[in-house]
Amino acid sequence: MRNVVRKNRLKREELKITILARIEGDFVAMLDEWHSLPEVWDNELDAQIHRWYSDPPVVYPQMPYFSPSSLGSCPRELYEKTRGAKRDITGQEPYQGRWTRIGTAVGEMIQRDLLFIEKHFERMTGNRPPFVFERNPDGTPMFEEFAKMNKKVTFLGETFYLYGAPDGIMRYITDDGETIRVGLEIKTKQTTAARTSLYTMRGPEEEHVRQVLGYGYMFDCDYYIILYVNTAKKSWGMSDEEYEKTPDIRAFCIPITADRVAEILEKPADIVRRVRENDPPPLDLDAWAFNSYKTACATSLSDDELEEIKRKVSAISKSNLPDWKKRQAADVLADIIRIKETGVLVDEDGK
Repeated sequence: MRNVVRKNRLKREELKITILARIEGDFVAMLDEWHSLPEVWDNELDAQIHRWYSDPPVVYPQMPYFSPSSLGSCPRELYEKTRGAKRDITGQEPYQGRWTRIGTAVGEMIQRDLLFIEKHFERMTGNRPPFVFERNPDGTPMFEEFAKMNKKVTFLGETFYLYGAPDGIMRYITDDGETIRVGLEIKTKQTTAARTSLYTMRGPEEEHVRQVLGYGYMFDCDYYIILYVNTAKKSWGMSDEEYEKTPDIRAFCIPITADRVAEILEKPADIVRRVRENDPPPLDLDAWAFNSYKTACATSLSDDELEEIKRKVSAISKSNLPDWKKRQAADVLADIIRIKETGVLVDEDGK
């Protein structure tokens, strides 16, 4: 009997791996085929997209809330945010602003492409597109502002909301005619072509997995695709072998299961409990660069907490970690001490 149970479990795992690989492969193949065709011009569809965006629905967050993209953030940052602390208002380097805008533009490009694929793919290829956006009752596609929602969650005795707008909720139609609900999250890589190579990118980033588990739970998806689009290309002309080894897009399919969702809900539930009990969590030094509540985090640290951070940084400086990691930890500590002493994020030199 035990062997039968084990065989059945292995069979289910094999089927799961098969469907994940099929979804990943079909999505990339569809995009590759579409992007290899002559560009389609459709003024009517472009005008419709602009009309949709001219009057999007407005959905405000309900408190306390967590966005799926924040589930990998520093616990102390989420704690201060949930307590109502003020977000840091800072500028950024100009190249960072362009970097961010390129990422947004790539996401919009893929969404537009999917709408064009839905309308024109079968006419141009003779095959129906395996992926199309879900539609709202008013006909708008389920992505961005047209899918934004608050989802009330009660977990481990705590109540909070998941709030956010996905890059897309799609219907995947298998060769057998089965329809599967699949979400889409679009990420960009912009430094080197190697970032999405088969050698360098062996799987999705863990913070992105947490994000799509949150969205998958919000929108009742069976699976979620994380699509990485690399804006850095190896060269204009690549052989088939080169493109196979260093593609500029990679897709990873994540199954949305109850146990994995439960794991990511533990963090926001714990934050809500800590806020209620006035029990601040430790500061995550590795997440400092993208912490949007640095001032609130640093100024709220107790003397004991600051001493503990100093001990951690000292241990890092004496470890076998690479020099850049040691410098990063030392810089974070310097930031924290300066902000705690002055109460401001930016010094006189604007740093």
